[in-house]
Amino acid sequence: MSSAYERAGVDYATLDAAKRRALASALATTPFAAARGARLEDSSRGEPAVVVEVAGVTLGFVLECLGTKSTIAREYEALTGADRFEAIGYDTVAAVVNDCCCVGALPFVVNAYFATGSAAWYEGTRHESLVAGFRRGCEDSGAAWGGGESPTLAGLVAADAIDLAGSAVGIVPEGTAPLLGAALAPGDEIVLVASSGLHANGASLARAVATGLPDGLLTPLPSGRLLGEALLDASVVYVALVEGALRAGIGLHYVSHVTGHGMRKLMRAERELTYRVTRLPPVPEVLAFLASRAGLSPRESYGTVNMGAGLACFVAPGAGEPLVKVAEALGYSAAVSGVVEEGPRRVVLEPVGVEYGSSELDLR
Repeated sequence: MSSAYERAGVDYATLDAAKRRALASALATTPFAAARGARLEDSSRGEPAVVVEVAGVTLGFVLECLGTKSTIAREYEALTGADRFEAIGYDTVAAVVNDCCCVGALPFVVNAYFATGSAAWYEGTRHESLVAGFRRGCEDSGAAWGGGESPTLAGLVAADAIDLAGSAVGIVPEGTAPLLGAALAPGDEIVLVASSGLHANGASLARAVATGLPDGLLTPLPSGRLLGEALLDASVVYVALVEGALRAGIGLHYVSHVTGHGMRKLMRAERELTYRVTRLPPVPEVLAFLASRAGLSPRESYGTVNMGAGLACFVAPGAGEPLVKVAEALGYSAAVSGVVEEGPRRVVLEPVGVEYGSSELDLR
């Protein structure tokens, strides 16, 4: 999608092809779950979380990593002395649980993966901050922190770095079905829920941009905030919104976590439908700055990072405004932003004159 992003070391075309190869092998293992009394929902392969039914209970399971945002926190700490690892811990949980709730599964347990290059990473306040943020993320998503793994991987992870990831199991509430896209239909309304900024995707691009600036992460944005500070704003956890919508009986048909691939993620479902967006949320200052400094066109920027929309909810006709009210009551900013139409699989962003075709998001 973006040559600038590829120069930052992220080539989605190659990565997506690798995912499809892995998925083909994964599908061949489905019978093993059945042999243990579990039914794996193969249509969930390629969704943010895999769905499995065990003893009449439907669960979602996900494994997700934070990416390179922790590197920004480390570099910012070295420059300013400011420990921002509480936000990084929160980000890690958000990346995991937001994917889990996209299939309608509310997370109830989260595990952590903290891999360092040296035990020296745990010196100072960083680990305490990381743990506090991870716990707060679990609390905000209504999930217990079950445990995890914290290997020291000298020679694989840099001595002053940490690689963060996590997994979660969620339960699809009784009386509801997993959200796998089958219910999507022309006339459905698209509700976009605001992001807080970078979230967990685009950190490689942000680091590349910062490297090319004379003051790097200490570059002031137009508001006066430092670039590094703004990049490290914590992600939004959207679990409470999905749970609130399910409890209110709002006709949720599909949910997409807008992460890598940006607004192309609106057509994640394998359906021949057109997703027409007529209203976009305000672009966070830090994302507008990154897009400008990286030389990204609107087509590239909206196809790469979230550009202000962290979650897309697809609801039955007339259910958009009720969902917005639920969102606002929970502290989220949301708006009815578009509609699902008959037509080829594509995303049309009318406010910026951008269209993405089916071939530009091929995850399965």
